[in-house]
Amino acid sequence: MKNIHCKMFGHNYHVTRHVTYHVKEYTCKNCKKELTTSGNGHLVELTPKFKEINDVLERIHRKRIQKQVKENASVDNLLVFSH
Repeated sequence: MKNIHCKMFGHNYHVTRHVTYHVKEYTCKNCKKELTTSGNGHLVELTPKFKEINDVLERIHRKRIQKQVKENASVDNLLVFSH
């Protein structure tokens, strides 16, 4: 019954996970079909391989953000102590 709605009106996707700024995972609210953003920006079905790729991308992205925050904090401390 859920698939009939999607076939007639189209899928109703919403973001379920922000992997990076540009890569997200989506799920249809009706039929639970999962998609993700591919390397060229198109939506593709979320396979186990893409799920693994997204896990690695998210981990790298999170580490990079944490590193930038630490660097900015140390620069701010240097500015405070130099005045």
